[in-house]
Amino acid sequence: MDNEELTIDEITEKISNLFEEKKYSQIKESVAEMNSADIALIFEEIPEDKRLLLFRLLPKEEASDAFVELDGDTQEALIRAFSDNELKEVIDELYLDDTVDIIEEMPATIVKRILRSTDAETRASINALLKYPEDSSGSIMTPEFVDLKKDNTVEDAFKRIRRTGVDKETIYTCYVTDESRHLIGVTTVKELLLHEEDDLIEEFMETNIIYVYTHDDREIAAKLFEKYDFLALPVVDMEGRLVGIITVDDAIDVIQEETTEDIHKMNAIVPSTEKPYLKIGVFETWKSRIPWLMLLMVSATFTGMIITKFEDKLNALIILTSFIPMLMDTGGNSGGQASVTIIRALSLNEIDMKDIFRVIWKEIRVGLLCGVSLSLVNFVKIWLIDRTLLGNYDITIPVNLVISLTLVVEIICAKIIGCTLPIIAKKMKFDPAVMSSPFITTIVDAISLLVYFTFATAILHI
Repeated sequence: MDNEELTIDEITEKISNLFEEKKYSQIKESVAEMNSADIALIFEEIPEDKRLLLFRLLPKEEASDAFVELDGDTQEALIRAFSDNELKEVIDELYLDDTVDIIEEMPATIVKRILRSTDAETRASINALLKYPEDSSGSIMTPEFVDLKKDNTVEDAFKRIRRTGVDKETIYTCYVTDESRHLIGVTTVKELLLHEEDDLIEEFMETNIIYVYTHDDREIAAKLFEKYDFLALPVVDMEGRLVGIITVDDAIDVIQEETTEDIHKMNAIVPSTEKPYLKIGVFETWKSRIPWLMLLMVSATFTGMIITKFEDKLNALIILTSFIPMLMDTGGNSGGQASVTIIRALSLNEIDMKDIFRVIWKEIRVGLLCGVSLSLVNFVKIWLIDRTLLGNYDITIPVNLVISLTLVVEIICAKIIGCTLPIIAKKMKFDPAVMSSPFITTIVDAISLLVYFTFATAILHI
């Protein structure tokens, strides 16, 4: 059966069996046509003592491609097992930005070994990339790109691509620079193919260039990929000199990391690591979750203070107590819906601070419709089920009215809070994701109780 017909788990089991039978030639054949990302998955699953042997069975280029896809722990284990020659061969095959990514995750002893295996020019380039701030565009760029001159002909361009392209991360997009390396144009292999050999690059190159600076946030670069569907994006220094490019695979990694970070923040978890879930230790997981849990627990004291203040009113009509969880949950859910929607819109640059009043007006109307719909259904449900079916005859029309009116008001309030806090947070240079469900729920809980007891006091005269 061909590998194409097997799942990764079945291929892994097949290779493990071949290892037991010492059929190394068949192992080599089994992985020869596989994608490097799939080979990396096999590395993660087979026993550790077989990983180095599997690596040595792979052709040099495929082995390096698979090495890039491995997680940090597996990479470190392999590097420790490599001979100096093997390590040099792997590093020589890697693109410079991939080498930098690996270095950033390795302990000092491994970093020293990696740097010793590179030549002086490569070490200088690595050190230059490592100097950029972690979240900057410069930190994810590669200096390996095809550069042309405006007075090159198409024939000259193809000669340069053939001569230097083997070491470049992408050859499809070519950048035109002047003698001082200032970025003045961009073209593509498609454009080159569609022009005559003696046409000059300056005659058809694109001069309206979109680029980022080395110290721009890498998320800005990732958003440009989303907006313009780039395959590569040029990176320039403050003087407009081309120093590198960001490729689409690195942009996708940034988008994934930023999304993961936002999900953590929206669920009251401090973003702390890029490791897979099962490789994060218990203590590290505890450390990332406990700060927000502690803060939210303390902030819930206000909810307890409100209940204590109205304790006499609750004692006067105990049935009111049974509906507090429903009211608080509904308010929190309503605020959470609004906040998630607005946070996403902010991340896509669909709205900003100037739109806040339009957003509030929309959410008020949405809140009114949701509140009225829920209160009508709840009114009927309480009367038919809680009173008639379950026999809670303390539930009267006024009591039901208090609950239903509270629903309408608290949902409108929750929608307003849920939509405004993320916008204000972004205006104040905070991450909008911080103003997410757990934080908003705590605020809405307190407001729901105040509204509830206000209506109870006014309508029931308790």
